[in-house]
This record gives sequence, structure tokens and C-alpha cells, in this order.
Amino acid sequence: MNCIYCNNKKLYELKSGQLKCSACKKKFSPQKIKRDFELIECFCKSMTANQSADYLGINYLTVKTRFELFRGLIANFLEDAYQGKDVLEYDEYIYLNQSKKKVKENIFDAQNFLTFHYEDKIYNMLMPNLNRYKNEFLDSGAQEAHFKEFSKFMMLNKISKTQKRENLITKFWIFFEQEILKYKGIRDKNFFYYLKEIEFKFNNSQEDQILILKSFLYKYL
Repeated sequence: MNCIYCNNKKLYELKSGQLKCSACKKKFSPQKIKRDFELIECFCKSMTANQSADYLGINYLTVKTRFELFRGLIANFLEDAYQGKDVLEYDEYIYLNQSKKKVKENIFDAQNFLTFHYEDKIYNMLMPNLNRYKNEFLDSGAQEAHFKEFSKFMMLNKISKTQKRENLITKFWIFFEQEILKYKGIRDKNFFYYLKEIEFKFNNSQEDQILILKSFLYKYL
């Protein structure tokens, strides 16, 4: 195998079982690389951390930590891929878990993001969460008026520049709603990374996802 850091072909095998690159002098374990690549395949096949841990016989926390790393690296990769691209169209999306939609106060828990179409791909920008304003609205003594006006604003004041109703953006939203159901209890602070994971999977075939993740996993570390 080539060096995972610089792709140099000349490696030395150490007594510890690790390999050392003759060029960049970095050391790595072939077994660890094999495990990481197996986890990448599980991740790209949308297997949960529990399923992957059982399948590979690995500790759950190890898998969970690695999946979190993958999502962070994917977010960086997508930011780099989007830079300098021309946007064809964009639209705003407001996501609220189905179980929360019946209680009007939960409107403050909605996730709001802008979806951009560039080339043949999708890019998403997460907007500030409105939850921080929830107590202020509830304590104001005029909740009904606030909810009515706020709901009207959310319905009528969408930022939009799309050429037709059915497009790559709406296809992504449908894909997003299907994929997000696989994850239970996502914390607000982690939503961005799951959004980026779904964006990555929408933009790339499963085979390409695996190849891309394998190619840049150690580049960003």
C-alpha cells in the first residue's frame, strides 16, 4: 500500500507492525486503516453506529466517535467543494420534526436552512436557530398574536430564487426528509453535521462517497 498521508510508495515495516513512510516519515497501522475503511463503507451504506458495531465486532463508542469524525470531515470537504461556484438557484427550507408539528410553541424548534443549486449539486447553509427567542415570546403576554404573525411570516416571507417548482432543490428536500428519519433525537448543536451528511450522500453515489471519504480521511487529520 502507499502512504496514507503523502501517497509515497516506499514504506518500511516496523517491529510494532506499523508502516513508516520514507518521504514524510509518518507512521500508521495497516490494521487501523483497514478498520477505518470498513467503517467508511458502513457509514456510506447508512448503517447506524449500533448496526456497524455489531457487524464489525467493534465497540459502539469507537464507531460513534469515528462517525462523528466522518461528519466533521464531510462538512469541511463540502465547504471546499462549494467555494467559488456559481449558484443557479436557491430556496429556503424550514424543518420541524413531525412529532412536534401539532404544538404551536414548537415552531421555535424548527431548523431553517438555505439550499443552493450549483452545477449538478446541492449546498446547504444553516441559519440561526430561533429557539433562543422562545422564552421571550412566551413571557411577553401576547403569545397568540406573536404566534399568528410569526407563522404568517414563516409561510409568506420565504427567500426564493428558483426557476420551477420541481427541481434539484425540491428533490433534495424530499431526500432529506426521508434520510433524517433514520436518526433519533438529534441535538440542535449536531443538526448541521447530519444536514451535511445528507447533502454529501445526495450529491454522490454510494461508490463515490466511499472513494471520496477514503481519499481525504487522513488528508484532513
